Amino acid sequence: MITRCCVPARSKSPVYWRIPSSRVPYPLLFWSRPVSSDLSIFRLVMEASVLVQLVMLLLLLASVLSWFLIFHKYKLLKQASADASRFEDEFWSGSDLSEIFTKLNRRRLEREGMEKVFETGFAEFARSYKHSSDPAFMLASIQRSMKVALSREEEKLESNLSLLATIGSTSPYIGLFGTVWGIMSSFTALGNVQHATLAMVAPGIAEALIATAMGLFAAIPAVIAYNRYADIVERLVGRYENFAEEFATILQRQAQKKMTQAQTEANTATESASA
Repeated sequence: MITRCCVPARSKSPVYWRIPSSRVPYPLLFWSRPVSSDLSIFRLVMEASVLVQLVMLLLLLASVLSWFLIFHKYKLLKQASADASRFEDEFWSGSDLSEIFTKLNRRRLEREGMEKVFETGFAEFARSYKHSSDPAFMLASIQRSMKVALSREEEKLESNLSLLATIGSTSPYIGLFGTVWGIMSSFTALGNVQHATLAMVAPGIAEALIATAMGLFAAIPAVIAYNRYADIVERLVGRYENFAEEFATILQRQAQKKMTQAQTEANTATESASA
């Protein structure tokens, strides 16, 4: 290889000497040589150390799992919101509560969400209605049963959200661990080299940074999805709780109506007996 150097001379135009590259000082050779651009991601991953490859594999699995949970949770929450809106429309349409309860029992599918809260509350109301005429006792019994149903429905809505939060919070640190380990390995390999160049260090640093990129790729969607879904779950649970309170109030009025009728019948019977 022949390197072309410009050396000032007495003449007005510069004079160029052709000097063999073997005689050119080392810094000039380093400056004139371009760094290899063959740094494909696949090659860097395949040439990474075993530990860094395991970190990348773990992050890849975490990313696949997080995206599966994101799509699955999106479908579940969308269906739950649609079911709640549909049942609210049916409930407030003026239909008789016993008819709605009978219609729900005819379905073979398992009731979930607001339908489950209604079914639990009305079933408890029907049981209490037969054994007691005290509105306060009936209301307390109905509220307890609906509270249990609300807790179970909330658990269903929040299922796997903690896993998304775990992936989002730990993936960057796992990727950072792979990056630190890869950089340490790169600099350790330079210990026995007399002249270190960028071309020698760049592949090791690049493969180490891939671990960080994969960690962020797994974490960012998981964190965004977790925050979004947690907000949706909170609003859905709020709708369930509001419905349970309104439904309990309606059942309490019916219990008071029953007690009033019972007292009226008792007074009528007493008057008839005294007459």
